[in-house]
Amino acid sequence: MSDSSHVLAAEGGTLSGIENAINTVFNPISEGLSGFVFAEVTVFGITFPWIVAWLVIAAAAFTVYFGFVQFRAFRLATRIARGQYTKSDEPGEITHFQALSSALSGTVGLGNIAGVGVAVTVGGAGATFWMILCGLLGMCTKFVECTLGVKYREVHADGTVSGGPMHYLRKGIAERFPNATGKTLGRVLAGGAAVMILFFGIAGGNMFQANQSFAQLRDVTGGDDGLLGGDGAALIFGLLLAAFVGAVVIGGIKSIGAVTSKLVPAMGIVYVTACLIVIGVNLDQIPSAIGEIFAGAFAPEGVAGGAIGALIVGFQRAAFSNEAGLGSAPIAHSAVRTKHPITEGYVALLEPFVDTVVICTMTALTVIIAKTQFWTDAKATVFAGGDTPDGVTVTSESFATVLPWFPYVLTVAVVLFAVSTIITWGYYGQKAWTYLFGKSQLSERLYHVVFCLFVVAGSVLTLGSVLDFADAVLFLLALFNIAGLYLLAPVVKREMRNYRERRHSGEIVRVK
Repeated sequence: MSDSSHVLAAEGGTLSGIENAINTVFNPISEGLSGFVFAEVTVFGITFPWIVAWLVIAAAAFTVYFGFVQFRAFRLATRIARGQYTKSDEPGEITHFQALSSALSGTVGLGNIAGVGVAVTVGGAGATFWMILCGLLGMCTKFVECTLGVKYREVHADGTVSGGPMHYLRKGIAERFPNATGKTLGRVLAGGAAVMILFFGIAGGNMFQANQSFAQLRDVTGGDDGLLGGDGAALIFGLLLAAFVGAVVIGGIKSIGAVTSKLVPAMGIVYVTACLIVIGVNLDQIPSAIGEIFAGAFAPEGVAGGAIGALIVGFQRAAFSNEAGLGSAPIAHSAVRTKHPITEGYVALLEPFVDTVVICTMTALTVIIAKTQFWTDAKATVFAGGDTPDGVTVTSESFATVLPWFPYVLTVAVVLFAVSTIITWGYYGQKAWTYLFGKSQLSERLYHVVFCLFVVAGSVLTLGSVLDFADAVLFLLALFNIAGLYLLAPVVKREMRNYRERRHSGEIVRVK
């Protein structure tokens, strides 16, 4: 998930005028919706955003209900992801690994870099422990929603597949509760989910990523006075990015899967390698860093709220990063080639593990081990009630202790993260669009044009209030999605039991 700070300011009277006019219209709408979605509640003296609690409580409930499946089935999940239990003639468009990489490309992004930097500053090193715990719990939520995504997907006459919350909320709830109330509830929840996914796909999952990519490129080339200073460079960058994204998205999920199955591992290797270099140079600091993480997680006093503050910040950053429970990932996972929905549920549980437990933890360890003066000063500022620093700066400063040229590596990582996120959300938005407006070549091409225009707009305009509104819309989706997951959890348990029985009977065997 992307961090909600917006750093690129449009220059020039015309662009500034357009931006100010749009922000003026959206400001009251954005503030109202954000105030509701991210409102804080206080329980037993503890204050936290209710939406984070909604996500974490669901993850914990599903973990217990499904018998800690994310741990028991982890090995099976990796085997299925490698294609060991799937035949080539099963219905669907892409392999298990391509579905996993496509979904990961929508979640692994700036939140793993900037969001974690904020977490370990505001919540201290202890936030890392709670971030990992939330990621482990979120694995089960992904298991539930992605199983449902495949079970209730629609396979079209041309062989393409549509899935996601707009389908399993409508069809699944009507199936479980086949009365007028159940059918109406399903349609209302599904329609609302489609609208929210479409809006975030066009704005939050698109404009912000283009905006941040150009901002990072501009910074490493000399800022406003450098090679990429000015609106002309931003426009050219936006047009080139839109052309590439458009070519991939128009190709459908097969094209997206082919690109992300190479792009996601590449960007992961680049970023994790940089983390390992910093950690390796400071190898003797690892024991003390781990000690800080555990001590900070349970210590009575700490940065910005003590142990409870660390817990809340850790949970919040993990939930915002891996998107477990938001209903976005099932859209990509639904296109998988399989005749057993539960298999993609198993594969999907690997997603929060990679996103949060591995990549976010690597970032946190890098920041904690580096112990930059910038981080130390930033923590003191936050503890004293000052402003929270830019998360990207916290992370970048940590890498720079070993890799002075790290801003260039960060630029590569940011651009790769952003492009993969735009591509995936382009697909998510398209599925929401066709659900609302019908599936036809004309309808899809119209969507592609709109989506690519917003890529260009995101490169030259900040539109802060629009992007804040998009973030709130995405998390509002969790309210409806998780309510549906509670109602449909027995369906997933039945699928899991049936698949287990068929494997044990020898009816389902490894094919590789």
